[in-house]
Amino acid sequence: MASNNDDGNGENNGNNIHSVSPDSVSETTPLLVVSPVATTSGSDTLAAGDDESYRLLDRPEDKPLPRLQIFLLCYARLVEPIAFFSIFPYINQMVQENGHLDEEDVGFYGGLIESLFSLTQMVVMMFWGRAADRWGRKPVLVSSLFGVAISVSLFGLARSIWQMIVLRCLAGIFAGTVVTIRTMIAEHSTPHTQARAFSWFAFTSNIGIFLGPLIGGALADPAHQYPWAFSGVPFFEEYPYALSSIVVGCIGLTAVLTSALFIEETLDRSKVPSAGSSDGEAGTTPKPEPTSTLYLLKAPGVRIVLYNYGHAMLLGFAYTAIVPVFWYTSVEHGGFSFTPLQISLYMGLTGVSQALWLLLVFPPLQRRYGTNGVLRACGIAYPFFIVAMPFLNLILYQGTPASNTAFWIIVPIILALGPGVSMAFTGVQLALNDVSPSPATLGTLNALALTITSGLRAFSPVLFTSLFAISAKYELVWGYLVWLILTVIAAAFTVSTRFLPAASEKDYDREVLLGRDVDDDN
Repeated sequence: MASNNDDGNGENNGNNIHSVSPDSVSETTPLLVVSPVATTSGSDTLAAGDDESYRLLDRPEDKPLPRLQIFLLCYARLVEPIAFFSIFPYINQMVQENGHLDEEDVGFYGGLIESLFSLTQMVVMMFWGRAADRWGRKPVLVSSLFGVAISVSLFGLARSIWQMIVLRCLAGIFAGTVVTIRTMIAEHSTPHTQARAFSWFAFTSNIGIFLGPLIGGALADPAHQYPWAFSGVPFFEEYPYALSSIVVGCIGLTAVLTSALFIEETLDRSKVPSAGSSDGEAGTTPKPEPTSTLYLLKAPGVRIVLYNYGHAMLLGFAYTAIVPVFWYTSVEHGGFSFTPLQISLYMGLTGVSQALWLLLVFPPLQRRYGTNGVLRACGIAYPFFIVAMPFLNLILYQGTPASNTAFWIIVPIILALGPGVSMAFTGVQLALNDVSPSPATLGTLNALALTITSGLRAFSPVLFTSLFAISAKYELVWGYLVWLILTVIAAAFTVSTRFLPAASEKDYDREVLLGRDVDDDN
């Protein structure tokens, strides 16, 4: 096992842990904040280099998960995916009506609006992360939720494309919810409970992805969908998408109230070192600014974890973008020829499968094999899951009764087992928590990861759907070029997970507490 001083590429920085007597360690000994590099004799602090020291975390391993707080945070988490996906059912029609566009131009403007939303999030994410580390998690969460609720409510009132862009970007500006909720869940959990906490976090995200389009589609243009109730109401005839956006905004306002009234602040201000402060000893240099990007990138293990975080998200965005058009495309052009109903059913199966993997399988796997063990298993499985898609098309392409029977038997199995790779998305979040240099930097570190994610989400759907269209149209690599590219990217993820730092290895904290220099195992 690599040393706890490992910087992600297996190199030891030369600062080994001084031995600690095993007799002095009990089951209630607090866990370490970060990978220590030396113990201070006669002190309860651990030095991390010459200019930074962190105390032992006062959170025993058996600290129970505060279920009410996790529930309230998960409810607040619902707002962002509902707000993001609620416009999908009507965005193209709204763009065409507001812009008086030709049908072939609708897709460009619809994609532009969503890309600008993600780009806006990318620009402001670091600001929200630093604000959460400086002023507290709860103020950032409540203010961000309020901003999202108002901007989403106004979106349905837009009467031109530029108004749609401005209001969508305004919703992107209030991206603090995404950063803060992840950070607060991490601070409420321990290494033994964080897998379960983030499984519920991921499950809630899936619920939001499901509810968003459902609300948006069911409430769009109510004057025509429900003439018995809304026909003749001038407001809903003039603003056909207002009801949907207002309802989503009201959901956001309920989250504002529950967060403001019942959610507890998790930032321990006693552990927030101020920039330029000293450690109280003569001759010491000032502490570096703890929320600076450079400070975080130099911390052990952060860079390789951020890389794996972005790599996993890129695979998720690419697959999610390709699958609907792949399933819809004819068998002759490399797809499945699914009907809209079949696409809905199999997307539902994928979502249910992913939720079950996250809720029932991920927590025990993480406890048994550690976060790194789960990520490496996902890395091994990912290329096979990707290759299965063109392989299934080849089976269907044969056109024989036997091949058709085999296809309909294999497809449900693949779509039930394959989403297990989605455990990587929760795994990289836990790995990110583990390498945070201190509790005071967790918000900024999450913001840095989500900045990368927003940037990837801004361009990856367009890129990979375009690659799919080109490979199918010109039959590049027999129409499977995009799958070949995705398989190579997935194989690269298999390799990159091998370089994850020791902070997320199974029993890492126990070995550190026992004072072992784990490099000696090599």
